[in-house]
Amino acid sequence: MLSNGVAFTVRRVTTPASVLSPELADFPARYARTARFTLGTARNLRVVGGGSRVLFCRSKASDDPVLCLWELDLAGGQERLVVDPAALFDPSASLPPAERARRERARESASGIVAYATDDSGATACFALAGALFVVDVSSGTVTAPDVAGSVYDPRLNGQGTAVAYVDGGDLRVVELDGGTDRVLRTHPDPLVGFGRAEFVAAEEMQRQAGYWWAPDGHSLLVARVDENPVPVWWIGDPAHPAREPQAVRYPAAGALNAAVSLELVQLDGSHEKIQWSEYGRYEYLADVVWAADRPPLVVRQTRDQRTVSIAELDPATGALTERRAITDGIWVELVAGSPRWCDAGLLTVEDQGTARRLVLDGTPLTGDDHQIRSLLGLVDRPGHGQAAMVSLTVGDEPGEIQVGLVSVGSPAGGPLDGPAAPLELLTTGAGVHGAVADGATVVLTAATPEPGPPRITVHRLGGPGSPLPGDPVASITDHGVQAGFAAAPLFCRLGADQLPSAVFLPADHDGVSPLPILLDPYGGPHAQRVLKNHNPHLVSRWFAEHGYAVVVTDGRGTPGRGPAWERAVWGDLAGPVLDDQLAALDAVVERHPFLDAGRVAIRGWSFGGYLAALALLRRPDRFHSAVAGAPVTDWRLYDTHYTERYLGHPAEHPEHYRRSNLWWETDDTSTGTGGGGGDGLELAPLTRPLLLIHGLADDNVVAAHTLRFSTALLSKGYPHRVLPLSGVTHMTPQVAVAENLLRLQLAFLDETLAAPPGAGPVG
Repeated sequence: MLSNGVAFTVRRVTTPASVLSPELADFPARYARTARFTLGTARNLRVVGGGSRVLFCRSKASDDPVLCLWELDLAGGQERLVVDPAALFDPSASLPPAERARRERARESASGIVAYATDDSGATACFALAGALFVVDVSSGTVTAPDVAGSVYDPRLNGQGTAVAYVDGGDLRVVELDGGTDRVLRTHPDPLVGFGRAEFVAAEEMQRQAGYWWAPDGHSLLVARVDENPVPVWWIGDPAHPAREPQAVRYPAAGALNAAVSLELVQLDGSHEKIQWSEYGRYEYLADVVWAADRPPLVVRQTRDQRTVSIAELDPATGALTERRAITDGIWVELVAGSPRWCDAGLLTVEDQGTARRLVLDGTPLTGDDHQIRSLLGLVDRPGHGQAAMVSLTVGDEPGEIQVGLVSVGSPAGGPLDGPAAPLELLTTGAGVHGAVADGATVVLTAATPEPGPPRITVHRLGGPGSPLPGDPVASITDHGVQAGFAAAPLFCRLGADQLPSAVFLPADHDGVSPLPILLDPYGGPHAQRVLKNHNPHLVSRWFAEHGYAVVVTDGRGTPGRGPAWERAVWGDLAGPVLDDQLAALDAVVERHPFLDAGRVAIRGWSFGGYLAALALLRRPDRFHSAVAGAPVTDWRLYDTHYTERYLGHPAEHPEHYRRSNLWWETDDTSTGTGGGGGDGLELAPLTRPLLLIHGLADDNVVAAHTLRFSTALLSKGYPHRVLPLSGVTHMTPQVAVAENLLRLQLAFLDETLAAPPGAGPVG
């Protein structure tokens, strides 16, 4: 008997592989080989040459992980291969440890030219391959390899294209391209003190990958000095290879000390001056540095409790800082990509004010309640209109769509605005996830829609008054990827009293009567959305559905796109609101589709989704009957400072927030969570349902200790469960064989734990 009072005969849920289409049967392998169907699609787009050319990275085929550097010349509309890294190095060569860490922070699983930098004109580009430096003349494709002394990480040209700075270990070095020698700009005898590299929490949580910034004139740099001595050392080893030395990782867990970050102004002769940016320790986080031509550099600082962000102007001549704007919030201040930024009229920021995240000019909001600004993408020059800010945004109450819009911030004469800003004008419309890059009046738009097919990448030139936006494309960029061969076909809907954004997947051949087990497939946590109106990210959910499941994906409280109050609803409790919203969606979808079997409900997820899956099984075994928890956070005291303290506060000040949110709690070690889970003083809900825990043992983000110690706690109480350790696998699971077989193993576990013999009633 189902919970809604309708009785059904239960049949075996799994569709035999023999009756699946070849595309569905082979999906896990192709999904893994194509890096989730992303290979062959252009990325890292940049408009250069005054809007005349577009540079981008792309592999040659859908199963080729090696990214090349390409150019689109808008004059002729032709794409040209600028650099094929296979001609320069062995793609299988080992990456330096710093580059491996950078790619893990950026979730980059491809190889080859995954990042590049250019001079201001885009005439010259540089990149690193396997620790070697390469410089290319873009127009001719001529590549040179300057003689450098160290292993190259994060190389960047100055604006004039005359010198390249790079990081080698803890040193910041520079090589001048007119035959100058490679030399050290900043170094320190202590290996835990480095220059020019973003510390862990900056790269993982603050969207700041950079650790140094060139001056517009190319003669000096602002450089972050990072001292990791205060940060606790953790050891990550590989039990499958006991002869290998464990890797020492400085991990700033919640409540622990962060790296000590300072800022220096460094000249090309190596002379330097310390910038007193943190005002005697008030600001613990260096959130960003912005250095634009003809404007003073901006230093963006954030307090440890994240309730204040201060944007200060730096006088390079004196080293003095003058606060330009302070943003405060009683819960936390969101760091938004692209903000702050100088424009002709003043300082642009993106701030939470009232019910909306708004574009703000020197404290005055330029956008209203019906727009949620997601990022500040750049500035464009509209002929006859003046300067405009280009933003990504959600329009109205439709968080599943991301649009691109323009807001005027400069007069047609080229000066500051003479009055109120013009209303926001959309460059994109319709269902989809849109993005953009621009230079001058040239805009490159990207569009991923819910329909099958590759993302569309088109180039537009903004016209004068009366011209339509964005105007007809003047060129497009070819996609070399392959498609899945079947449609994800999500049913987008709103579920429950809170109108929770959801996507529902039913088997294509379902008769609308036979009972179906339910699989919840959420992420569910802050800063990420699953229910976006695009196609390829929903393919895995469709694959599970075609094996006999009703799959439900829901974004609850804490997820972006619905305003500041919705995101801040998880403050102090990362468990209750997100779990309640999954339950509300479950109730609503069962009411909407009475053939769904509420007696057979599973949940799967990775990272925060893995935490949510295990949480659901522990706290609501009456509703959830099986769970797959991949790389779950099980003890929030073991996750990093910047993320965790934003939502739960400092553990010494708010231990009740951690006790409320953790999957388990060992009362004899409430400060650091370093106990062994021996059972005495252990708080843990009974586990009465099947649970599969999966974790990569090389994960340096959600470390394997989360799963291993949680498993120990479960074992100490005699609660059976399964653990699948993945040797050599990080948080991304980039290995092809691992990515493929993880899907198949999860399906097998769900089939085993939710299946019922013919004629039986619902399980559990």
